[in-house]
Amino acid sequence: MRRYWNGFLAVFCLTLFTSCLSEEKEGNEVLNKLIEETKQEFAPDQRVALLNLELVPMGSKTLIKGESNLPDAVNALKEKLKENNVFYTDSIQLLPSAELQGKTYGLITISVANLRGKPSHSSELVTQATLGTPVEILKEEDSWYLIQTPDHYLSWVDGGGISSFSKEDFLKWKATNKVIFTKTMGQAFSAPDQNSQVVSDMVAGGILELIGEENSFYKVKFPDGRMAFINKNESQDYDAWLAALDPSQESLVNTSMDLMGVPYLWGGTSTKGVDCSGFTKTIYFLNGMVLPRDASQQIHTGATVDKDKNFDQLQPGDLLFFGKPATETSKERVVHVGMWIGNNEFIHSAGRVHISSVDKEADNFDEYNLNRYLRSNRYLKEPMDGLIELAKTPVFKD
Repeated sequence: MRRYWNGFLAVFCLTLFTSCLSEEKEGNEVLNKLIEETKQEFAPDQRVALLNLELVPMGSKTLIKGESNLPDAVNALKEKLKENNVFYTDSIQLLPSAELQGKTYGLITISVANLRGKPSHSSELVTQATLGTPVEILKEEDSWYLIQTPDHYLSWVDGGGISSFSKEDFLKWKATNKVIFTKTMGQAFSAPDQNSQVVSDMVAGGILELIGEENSFYKVKFPDGRMAFINKNESQDYDAWLAALDPSQESLVNTSMDLMGVPYLWGGTSTKGVDCSGFTKTIYFLNGMVLPRDASQQIHTGATVDKDKNFDQLQPGDLLFFGKPATETSKERVVHVGMWIGNNEFIHSAGRVHISSVDKEADNFDEYNLNRYLRSNRYLKEPMDGLIELAKTPVFKD
């Protein structure tokens, strides 16, 4: 009888344990589904939106931990938990972090800052930001800063590449007069003399506070307080540059030609080195427009003008996208982008910035890219959804 009773208890406990595991698994699936639904609604692209949350079952309650810079998304998730009668303990860190003590505004203070996927110099280079770029600082970790650039890209920069400001001091900086460096590459000097000590190298698109003028030089101030002089022939008053902007097919092509031969650099978005989408982004930025960072993001902006290799429909400045089309079992994969310059040719960064042709009889015929062509988009004179026009949006100056 005792053996029978012990056996019964063992089976009962095993059944109860299995039932609990099944209920816990089912509960985890519900919780994970709620997280995934929230991500798809508020943060479908993790490159530009941070919603890093995890639900951990703890008996009758659930611990929500992680971090996000999207308070609306966090609140929406909490509402979903409430609707599903999920009791939780809130351990979510909303960014910017309180540990920054209000210094959540940053300016890139070197010619080109390398921005990485993780807070380490050995981590992948995901993008770059040029001198004077304003960013939002989200948190600090071992002298690295998690930042968000004006195109909303999330990445890490080491402390040597950024200066942090309170909102008050940042707004003071925005209100100052600026100059933009327009030459492909150059230098800033310690005196109004090209033979004086170099203060910093410079690249096209660098923005500096204008202090005054001396002879053929602008006196400028770096975000970290350094004073320097840059040649007027290599730069321009920012307001004058902005007012004169009239992006056209010709100006886009001319800018692209200035970068001919610049080496390919994965993650590069400056005249020191560019990847394919960094190249197109740089062309448009120097013409007053900020494109999304990656080719797979750029393809969702502008107006589609060709899907059928009907290249007669294209105009200089149109972007051509390449990759793998969607199938019944896989999504479209965009892996490359170039810019149409006319005469059956496009310019792109692959190995280096160079020109290729879609004409099978041309010496520079690019059969490889022609075979993986997806479609082309136009941005000039089209709705600017997903783009920032510097003439209309005060990114660098109010």
